[in-house]
Amino acid sequence: MSILPQQFTQFILPIYPEAVVITVALMVLILDFFLDRDSKSLLGWFSLAGIVIAAFATFRLMGAGVSGTFFSGTFNLDPFSIFFKFVFFLACGLGILVSINYLKSQNIHRGEYYALMLFATSGMMLMASAADLITLYLGLELMAMSIYILAGFMRHDNRSNEAAIKYLLLGAFSSGIMLYGMSLLYGLTGTTNLAGILAFLRAADLNNPVIFLAMIMLVVSFGFKVAAVPFHMWVPDVYEGAPTPVTAFMSAGPKVAGFAVLLRVFLYSLEPLHAHSTAILSGLALLTMAVGNVMALSQTNIKRMLAYSSIAHAGYALVGLAAASAGAGGPIGSADGAASVMLYVLIYALMNMGAFGVVIMLRKAGERGEEITDFAGLGKTNKTAAFLMLIFMFSLTGIPPTAGFIGKFYIFKSAVQSGLLWLAVAGVIFSSISAYFYLRVIMVMYMKEPKESIELTTSPSLALALAVSVTAVIYIGILPSNLLDYARASIVGVM
Repeated sequence: MSILPQQFTQFILPIYPEAVVITVALMVLILDFFLDRDSKSLLGWFSLAGIVIAAFATFRLMGAGVSGTFFSGTFNLDPFSIFFKFVFFLACGLGILVSINYLKSQNIHRGEYYALMLFATSGMMLMASAADLITLYLGLELMAMSIYILAGFMRHDNRSNEAAIKYLLLGAFSSGIMLYGMSLLYGLTGTTNLAGILAFLRAADLNNPVIFLAMIMLVVSFGFKVAAVPFHMWVPDVYEGAPTPVTAFMSAGPKVAGFAVLLRVFLYSLEPLHAHSTAILSGLALLTMAVGNVMALSQTNIKRMLAYSSIAHAGYALVGLAAASAGAGGPIGSADGAASVMLYVLIYALMNMGAFGVVIMLRKAGERGEEITDFAGLGKTNKTAAFLMLIFMFSLTGIPPTAGFIGKFYIFKSAVQSGLLWLAVAGVIFSSISAYFYLRVIMVMYMKEPKESIELTTSPSLALALAVSVTAVIYIGILPSNLLDYARASIVGVM
């Protein structure tokens, strides 16, 4: 039976944004054959245009009220997934902008780079909309395979090769654990559908050790994706070795996608197990904050410092997730905790992309420009770049009136509301510790003399990415209420 044009339109409508992103990725691969080396930048701008079109399509779907579960209950189109898709568009768009001039300067300007970034984004979008474990796994592997290749994109750089191999091996191991956990859930429930799993658990004996084992395996696999301790071993080496724009992208997009899945799985499908999940997530949050912040204190390479910083920020987001799980018995506490996580991952993506953008500015031909000492005297030689880095460091620390302060405030507030006062206090303590290594960068910029003349690598695309990031960080820091209200409204339909 053939699909009529109208039927085809109805079929493709829920996945229209995903279809746009994948189509643009395929077109980039084709156009790459017809462009010479000097014209490869056009592929970056073309990819960015595709992201803008996909964002517009998503906005139109939201405005038209298209929502529900599609494709035999495997795909969700709801305010929750739409929120995260906009975050993915933002991360991908900024990732493309910071990459254009970098790839050209490093002589690795090839079209497949942008295609891989788009494929990774489409995988993230699929993860956010997953209503079935199989759909979730397909989206995760599409994202992961693309990131593996991007991490080793500088194939003549030994550190890039090492980063890709480590990420691939450990990522494959975590995927295996995830599949085993999913198979246990399927064996218990007879379904891979998230709604079906929820219905089974509500009527099941929750003391069954197999259920608990399946949940632990999912925690391990998702913990790897969000870089939670003790599943963080890959982060410092991969972040340092991968091309800096790739590091910026993977620190934002995949981490946000991981938390999107954690929110949907633990607050929806595994909601009857909230007492167990709260204890596990609280412990993970405490351990992740502690290790991330303490290990960052001794780092001299700014990419490794930001890698451990990424681990610490995963811990802060886990505080909000634990608060949401603890508040599952009361809808207000649960919704506030989940909304704080959604707001926090958006803020983290913006300020981290901005910080890596400034790092890219210091990258010069034949030099890495990644040591903290390379920032010495930047406040005297380039006041604009120093000011931008100051804003991003302030935001990562959580100093008002930046967005980072707002994000941490709502995270810790939700923990207190859910009865996790001790976890909120621990978060504040570790956040105070983080001030040392963030403010150390500022001290080096403004209180040290430059070792030599600092010539920054700038471009219109990089300038645009930094302008968007710093504007958003300041704006959200001053006027966060509308965004938080939207996040809270988006999560209600999931829980």
